[in-house]
Amino acid sequence: MLLAGALLLQGVSPGAGAGQPSLDSGGSSGSRIPLAEAGKIVTLHNTIRAEVGVGPVRWSQKLASYAQQWADHLATSRCGMEHRPRSGKWREEYGENLFIGTARHYGTPDAVRAWAAEKSKYHGEALQSSHWADAGHYTQIVWQDTTQIGCAAGSCKGKLIVVCNYDPPGNFLGQKPY
Repeated sequence: MLLAGALLLQGVSPGAGAGQPSLDSGGSSGSRIPLAEAGKIVTLHNTIRAEVGVGPVRWSQKLASYAQQWADHLATSRCGMEHRPRSGKWREEYGENLFIGTARHYGTPDAVRAWAAEKSKYHGEALQSSHWADAGHYTQIVWQDTTQIGCAAGSCKGKLIVVCNYDPPGNFLGQKPY
């Protein structure tokens, strides 16, 4: 089983930096994703971004922690995918990609690969409400203004839930990602 979801967001503060995951002195990724896996996720994102001439992103422990909170909530409340709401305790603050798959078959890097596979559905046009969802994960990955990512994983009932957050977010209707 494989499902994915992308979120359309508007305006948050910009980030900066590029390259490898930024780590605190405790050597934590900010989520339950191991450091080596966080590095793979950043590398996958940056490879996909480089294919279209977009600059690299760096790992954010803050975004990873934020993503972990939502991954845990999804795993314990519904064991499924749902984007953060626009208001309330779980209010969205960043761009978001979601993935769910069979835990024994998929890992967190597979989520990024699944989102990247949407590239074939994006043809360079400005995003419109009639078609952005078909490639929304991919366009969030390659959104040129995004500089930071943080991802997390949760599990329930044999499923792996992956949440990645992006700052600044992408997927603005009427705009092209790059």
